[in-house]
Amino acid sequence: MSTNFRAASSVAGDVDGSGVRVGIVCGRFNDHITTRLLEGAGNALAVHGVAEADVTVVWVPGAYEIPMAAKSLIANGHVDAVVCLGAVIRGETSHYDFVAGECARGIQDVQLSTGVPVVFGVLTTENLEQALARSSEEDNKGEESVKTALEMVNLLRKLSAGRS
Repeated sequence: MSTNFRAASSVAGDVDGSGVRVGIVCGRFNDHITTRLLEGAGNALAVHGVAEADVTVVWVPGAYEIPMAAKSLIANGHVDAVVCLGAVIRGETSHYDFVAGECARGIQDVQLSTGVPVVFGVLTTENLEQALARSSEEDNKGEESVKTALEMVNLLRKLSAGRS
């Protein structure tokens, strides 16, 4: 069923990073993957006009600790958005399920409780090959996460200003 409904107004963000302060929280566990995600994030920040002085990178032990560092960056007024980067690769135990799920929940909780975009750029993969593919130059989730963060900052700014 199709309709001809058209909204009276439409609001969308863009990926202009001018004047946007971005925090990146990166997990050291699986750093052979997370450093690749961080490189992709850095490339996207530069391409979209985020000044180096407006970027704070925080390293934490692993994905489980990411939400707390994200919340601290926000609480201390350092950022307009946080990009969370990590890699949780399934192993032979249920450890994966607990870490991946709690990391995702924690990131969402921080975002909703603070009203600041906190982007889930944590890879949750079945194996190393999938993690390598998602942190490659051709398909880098760190780069994608930065674009999401910038779009959300600009969208929220438009919504709070009441303009489209």
